[in-house]
Amino acid sequence: MSKSVSASASGQFKIGGDIKVNRLGYGAMRITGKGIWGDPADPAAALATLKRLPELDVDFIDTADSYGPYVSEDLIHDALHPYKGLLIATKGGLTRHGPDQWAAVGRPEYLRQCVLTSMKRLGVEQIDLWQLHRIDPNVPREVQFEAIAAMRKEGLIRHVGLSEVAIDDIKAAAEYFPVSTVQNLYNLVERKSEDVLDYCDKHNIGFIPWFPLASGELAKPGSILSKIAGERGVTTGAVALAWLLKRSKVMLPIPGTSSVDHLVENVAGAHVELSDAEFAELDRLGRKAA
Repeated sequence: MSKSVSASASGQFKIGGDIKVNRLGYGAMRITGKGIWGDPADPAAALATLKRLPELDVDFIDTADSYGPYVSEDLIHDALHPYKGLLIATKGGLTRHGPDQWAAVGRPEYLRQCVLTSMKRLGVEQIDLWQLHRIDPNVPREVQFEAIAAMRKEGLIRHVGLSEVAIDDIKAAAEYFPVSTVQNLYNLVERKSEDVLDYCDKHNIGFIPWFPLASGELAKPGSILSKIAGERGVTTGAVALAWLLKRSKVMLPIPGTSSVDHLVENVAGAHVELSDAEFAELDRLGRKAA
């Protein structure tokens, strides 16, 4: 199956209107240690997974300076630099104080440090897509947006994205720079960002759902999700990804893993074509579960 699986089957989207990527991407959070802290338990497996991405036509990779911290960006550089045909998106604005601990810092000097050090670790002269990992509630959001706009004008950032935001945040940010992507928690059973997704769909803003594989009770044996997976010869996760891809033309799922086998299983979701009836039933059950 791995030789015939390709992320190109997911369709394409132009980030910022000019960088075309296959819609099924890869999230590089899980190639770090437990609690997204430190080195991975099996560095060789993490590197092998990253090196497999271009072979599967996965050309959109999402990471962050806080993953490790720094570990994910370093591994991506080691495995894939100089990124021919790949878009490496990263994020900044979260500090780390231990496993599973995250704190937002949006002071302009810190955001600039995030961008410059990510450029250094990734080995690039410009970050094609840099995302504000969180809006720091202790710093006026306009101050954060102004700092990002200045770095974009300087040429350090090509396109800008936001993470975990509401529509009002997107509109406010758009006064300072074009918002190319939004990355919010969203999956089959987590639907709190439906309004944000609809807004992104209307304005052709790429929507990156993090934690895209979650399906809860819908994946249990005998469920419609497992039934569809069995009929298609794929995993329930692949079906959940197929549902996301059908949900919106701006949807850019980024399932993460440090296993080559799991990576191939996920990319197989790009080949799953759900009928309108299957999509509607999964949508109904997902909303009910939410």
